[in-house]
Amino acid sequence: MSTHHFWLSDSQFERLRPLLPNKVRGVPRVDDRRVISGIIHVLKGGLMWRDAPSVYGPHKTLYNRFIRWSRAGVFDRIFSELAAAGDATETVMIDATHLKAHRTAASAQKGALPRRIGRTKGGLTSKLHAVSDALGRPIALLLTEGQVSDYRGAATLLPALPPADALIADKGYDSNWFREALIGQGIEPCIPGRAGRKKPIQYDQALYKQRNLIERLFGRLKDWRRVATRYDRCAHAFLSTIAIAATVIYWL
Repeated sequence: MSTHHFWLSDSQFERLRPLLPNKVRGVPRVDDRRVISGIIHVLKGGLMWRDAPSVYGPHKTLYNRFIRWSRAGVFDRIFSELAAAGDATETVMIDATHLKAHRTAASAQKGALPRRIGRTKGGLTSKLHAVSDALGRPIALLLTEGQVSDYRGAATLLPALPPADALIADKGYDSNWFREALIGQGIEPCIPGRAGRKKPIQYDQALYKQRNLIERLFGRLKDWRRVATRYDRCAHAFLSTIAIAATVIYWL
């Protein structure tokens, strides 16, 4: 095994094993550890599936497993279950970032399912909304079209917030309804006010400095080339790519 090939360690795979789908009938599944390691290698390096190193087996096996489990929500569920075990939720953070969509991601005709690709000043983009814990680890992810506002993404993620003492967010989340919703859940908003507010907003400026943790989170996710640039046409496949990256970086 070459040192530049990614391979799940024994401890990483043991954390994954109980969360993998059970196959009780038919032909035994091709080695999970090898296939998942190959999928991670492709996503991290931004490779085309056919360029996957032969050490991981046939590239069609990697692609078919990735697509089949993406459609079934397997990777999203693995991320959610591992992230739910985190206990550093006394403070949470929310933010969003744009992800450039490659022309191949928008080349197919529109289907019944939403693509989550929109047009912004930067071209075709998707937008990743994320909630992180006090250590800057992702605990909830949401993919939308690039033009969707931060506070609309926050409205969708609001029910996914864990019990917390405070939530840190930038000015893009400054709205009365969001502040009231947080307070209603027993969460103190640490959000600076917009420049146009008539009455200044008071917030914990020392606590707000921790917001750089969620910005680092996005930076680490974008180190994976198939996260930084969207090549997947289907939203479920792209969100699975993000969930896999988040799982490997933070939860294994």
